[in-house]
Amino acid sequence: MTDIKGSALITGASSGLGAIYADRLARRGYDLILVARDTARLTALAKRLRSQTGQVVTILTADLTDPAQLRMVESRLDEDSSITMLVNNAGMSLSSPLLEADTDQVDRLLALNVVATTRLARAAARGFVLRKAGAIINIASVLALAPEMFEGVYSGSKAYMINLSHSLAAQTAATGVRVQVVLPGATRTEIWERSGKSLDTIPAEWLMEADDLVDAALLGFDRGEHVTIPPLADVEQWNALEAAREAMLPNLSRKDVAARYRPTSLDDPTSKTG
Repeated sequence: MTDIKGSALITGASSGLGAIYADRLARRGYDLILVARDTARLTALAKRLRSQTGQVVTILTADLTDPAQLRMVESRLDEDSSITMLVNNAGMSLSSPLLEADTDQVDRLLALNVVATTRLARAAARGFVLRKAGAIINIASVLALAPEMFEGVYSGSKAYMINLSHSLAAQTAATGVRVQVVLPGATRTEIWERSGKSLDTIPAEWLMEADDLVDAALLGFDRGEHVTIPPLADVEQWNALEAAREAMLPNLSRKDVAARYRPTSLDDPTSKTG
């Protein structure tokens, strides 16, 4: 019996991680729906993958920061029951720190990294739950865990992706739907050039090749991981962080103020000592 994979819809598919996901998933037997702004590059990639893999490859030219074009892709996820996977990969970063950044660029980042990813994940999850099968792969970043290192808008948007993934995984746990969130470190892709940054500023020992990143992420997916951090050698560090977070949960909302915030005489600015 033929193993029918269905179709994978990949955003940001014209280059970088998205194009590599397209290559790897086509070779695994998925048909593809490739979404990006650059029609010429999408067309060239689709032609190559059709030739090399024999899979059906469709392109959707769309700027996901444009509400009408986002709705078009969202509708495809709503209406196409052949789609069995969403790779929520499209994203951008700022070209300067927040205090110096152009306001329109900040708005564009939030529209792409937060609004579009949320709406597409929601559309995909609703269909997958009805069909009791499907997978969502959200591309976050290790900067979600290191907001002090670079500007906080990009890292904040990637922390949002982790939260969204945790929540979706909990909501769909009993439905047969898979949710994976991938946290790349510094990776050799065009996002650096597009944001006006140079790869030369990144220490060589930090910089992972994009092919290696995607191959590791898919191995994590095959192993059933919910969170995959390809550069992290010691998974117990992540497990400890999650365990500490979960241990706090019963203590984060209570009727009474914690004892450490109850006023004492030492907190009274009018009190005198000595």
